[in-house]
Amino acid sequence: MADLPFYPEDYSQRLLTWYGQSGRDLPWRNTRDPYRIWLSEIMLQQTTVTAVIDYYHRFLEKIPTVEALAAAQLEDVIDLWAGLGYYSRARNLHAAAKLVVEQFKGCFPEDVETLQLLPGVGRSTAGAISALAFDQHAPILDGNVRRVLCRLFALQEPPRSASAEKQLWRWSEQLTPIDHVHNYTQAIMDLGATVCIPRQPHCDDCPWIDLCLAKKLSLEQQLPLKQKVKKIPTRHEITLLIDYRGRYLVRRRLAEGFLGGLWEFPAIGVADGDSCSKKLSRLCADFGCSPNTEPMGQIQHIYSHFRLQADIYRVKIDSLPGVAEGENDWLSPEKLNIIALHGAHKKVLKKLTGE
Repeated sequence: MADLPFYPEDYSQRLLTWYGQSGRDLPWRNTRDPYRIWLSEIMLQQTTVTAVIDYYHRFLEKIPTVEALAAAQLEDVIDLWAGLGYYSRARNLHAAAKLVVEQFKGCFPEDVETLQLLPGVGRSTAGAISALAFDQHAPILDGNVRRVLCRLFALQEPPRSASAEKQLWRWSEQLTPIDHVHNYTQAIMDLGATVCIPRQPHCDDCPWIDLCLAKKLSLEQQLPLKQKVKKIPTRHEITLLIDYRGRYLVRRRLAEGFLGGLWEFPAIGVADGDSCSKKLSRLCADFGCSPNTEPMGQIQHIYSHFRLQADIYRVKIDSLPGVAEGENDWLSPEKLNIIALHGAHKKVLKKLTGE
C-alpha cells in the first residue's frame, strides 16, 4: 500500500501477537459497553491510567449508566471528578449524556462521524469508541499512537503541524486492520504507553523493532520532534483566605464558562497599573472583613493559554459576614482537600496547610 514500506498485515499481526502476551489488564478492557468505554476514553484524555482507575470505579458506582448520568446534577458530576483535573471533560460528559438520551434514545451511535457530535468527543476518541465498542474500522490518533507512528515512519517534522497531522491519520488508517480491530486498537495504545514511551523507549521489547525507521536511523531518542513553545501571558489576582474559627469560605463558580462548576476562594483580578493594596481592601470590603490581612505568599499556575500568579492573604474574623447569593460554604482544610477546587486554588490550599 502507498506510503507503507511493508504490507499492513505484517504490522498488525506482529502487534496482535505481542498484545496477546504483553497487553495490560485494565478495568475497561473486558467490556463492549459503549458507556463504559466512552467514560474511560474521556477520563484518559491527558491523564495517566494509574490516576484514572480509582476514579473510573467510583464514578460507575455512583453513575452506572448513561441515563443516570443524564439525570444527574452537573455539580454532582463535577464533585465526582474532583482531583482528576481538566474539568471541562466532566461538563462535556454530562452534556453528551443528555444528548445520547434525548437525541439517540440512550443508544450510542456506532460511526465516527456521528460520535463526534457529542461534546468532548473528537476524531480519535470517536474512533476508539467505534472500534472498541462496535468493532468498526476506525483509526485513532491519541498521544501514544502519534508517538509510535512518528518513530515507526521517522517523521521528521513537528507532529502537530497540518501536514504531519494529515500524514499521521493516513498511516493510522492504513495500519488499522478490518478484522480484530478491537484488539488492535488497544494494542497500539498499549505499545505507546508501555514500550514506545516518550523518553528511553524500550525498543528491544517492541514487535516492530526491525520495521521502525527511527530505530534504523538511530533517531528514536530525537523523535517525535518537539513543538515550539508559545509564550503565554501572565494574569495576576489576589486570593483571600477568610478564616472563621478554622473554616474558610469557598464559592462554586457558575457552571458555564472557564473553570465552570469548580470551587474557589474569594479572589479579585489585578490589572497592570492597579494598586494591589486598594484591590485587597476592596476584596475585604466585599466580604465585610477587616483589611488587617496576613500575607501567605504567592503561587503560580499554568493554564493552556495563560499563567496565573496569585498573591495570597489571610484574614481572621470573629463572626460570619454576609455573603452574596450563590453557592458557598465554610469548610475546614480537611474538607477543602476533597472538594473540586480548581487547580490554582489547590496550590493556595497547600500554602495554607504548609504542604
